[in-house]
Amino acid sequence: MAGLVRMRGRVGRPLLIALIVIVVVAALGYAYASPYIALQRLKRAADSRDVATVNEYVDYPALRDSLKMQVTGLLTRRLDVQHNGNPLAAIGAMIGVALIGPLVDAYATPDGVAALLNGMPPRGEPGERPPSPPAADKPADGTPQAPAPGSNQANADSKAPPQPPQTTAGYRGVNEFAVSYQHGVGDTRYSAIFRRQGLFTWKLSAVDLNG
Repeated sequence: MAGLVRMRGRVGRPLLIALIVIVVVAALGYAYASPYIALQRLKRAADSRDVATVNEYVDYPALRDSLKMQVTGLLTRRLDVQHNGNPLAAIGAMIGVALIGPLVDAYATPDGVAALLNGMPPRGEPGERPPSPPAADKPADGTPQAPAPGSNQANADSKAPPQPPQTTAGYRGVNEFAVSYQHGVGDTRYSAIFRRQGLFTWKLSAVDLNG
């Protein structure tokens, strides 16, 4: 009987070690993949305007602070280029500062998050707002919508949405993950930045309008 117990102990110990190794490897794999999973869930929720889920994956206070800083820098660089040596630059600067608050308020929303994750960052234009959710293709009664009189394929093509941007994603550090967007070679890049909050939790916390 004692020999049987010892044999079971010898057999059980390697099995226990193997199980521990499997659990550790699985946890490390999930930890590595967790920002990609957060990005996928947030984008799907933002595109469908699932506000509750968006709120789970966005750190709005941090995002607002980042947007304010980035848009301020964007307007400052624009004024330096357009009004260098011009006494009207001060007036332009005051107008630019007045634009920052409303623009930040507009982009620190589910609509703004959807725009950021679809290649449409703020550009510091007067009255700028993120695009609204796309309108339904059919009326409420479900019948197909007839084309407007005089419409043609050329007009439809001219209103086609822009092509999606080229997107790359990866770690910038142990606790920072960035998704970079660029519409074409030579075009301006920008990044949406996720930061770790806990072992497996990531939230959209900042933008980098310099790429």
